[in-house]
Amino acid sequence: MGAPTTISLVESPRWQEYELVDSGDGLKLERFGPYVLVRPEAQATWSPALPNSQWSQANATFRSTGEESGGHWDFRAKVASKWEMSYRLQSSAGKKLRFWIMTTPGRHLGLFPEAAAQWDFIVDALQGAHQEPKVLNLFGYTGLASLASAAAGASVTHVDASKKAVNWARENQELSRLTDRPIRWIVDDALKFAQREVRRGSHYDGIIIEPPKFGRGPKGEVWEVYKSLPRLMQACRQLLSPQAIFVGLTLYAVRASAVHLAQTLGEVTAASGGSMESGELVTREKSEGRLISQAVFARWRR
Repeated sequence: MGAPTTISLVESPRWQEYELVDSGDGLKLERFGPYVLVRPEAQATWSPALPNSQWSQANATFRSTGEESGGHWDFRAKVASKWEMSYRLQSSAGKKLRFWIMTTPGRHLGLFPEAAAQWDFIVDALQGAHQEPKVLNLFGYTGLASLASAAAGASVTHVDASKKAVNWARENQELSRLTDRPIRWIVDDALKFAQREVRRGSHYDGIIIEPPKFGRGPKGEVWEVYKSLPRLMQACRQLLSPQAIFVGLTLYAVRASAVHLAQTLGEVTAASGGSMESGELVTREKSEGRLISQAVFARWRR
């Protein structure tokens, strides 16, 4: 029998530099630091609360072609090529993560604001560790979960298939003044790396898994979440140390139930006791207080 599971809607309410201003008609109006942007949000099937005149004042709008990230930005007003934002971690002596934001050729900006709740979970789980824990961050993107782990005292291995994303993450490490913390930055296919680590006999006290629906490794390796995730989770089960502290699994843009994620993660942590939480990462808009579900997750801690 696995760990007892609770089902939750988890918000990230402590943001000061980000807010979901309004949503509706398949769009969301967001503030990232000094800029207000409009991005597609297929799940916003209701009507906007704010008038069109307020939406039209946004600095930029992403015009989607209907593909996963296809489209382009229309700029109404000048937007910096990149700008700095920050988030103060709930624990870890209130340390701040600082990171670069930019309008990429896709709709993404280098930040998933709803993930802040996961950063706080990681930091809280690592508090009081008796030795320097080892954390593996697979599909680490721009490194914010890695930096949260490092700020909490962990030694981190960060893996992503995109060299650009890893370079961005390293810049965020410098910006966050965490260059003294031990982080290994690795450009590799996450599944192949995890399987090699198993063969090496490596173990980790915390594992972060945030895979895309579809992706390619640096050598053209194909990632398809429903086909590839079972093999990755099998490797992660073997990588988990006897004194494991936490495991987090988050999925975006897939038709998956939080119940199913909890059961998937339960196989990895079945022998470790502890407790399991699963549910949805949600963002609450400022205008009407409506929630947008951004991802499904399962997370275990001892």
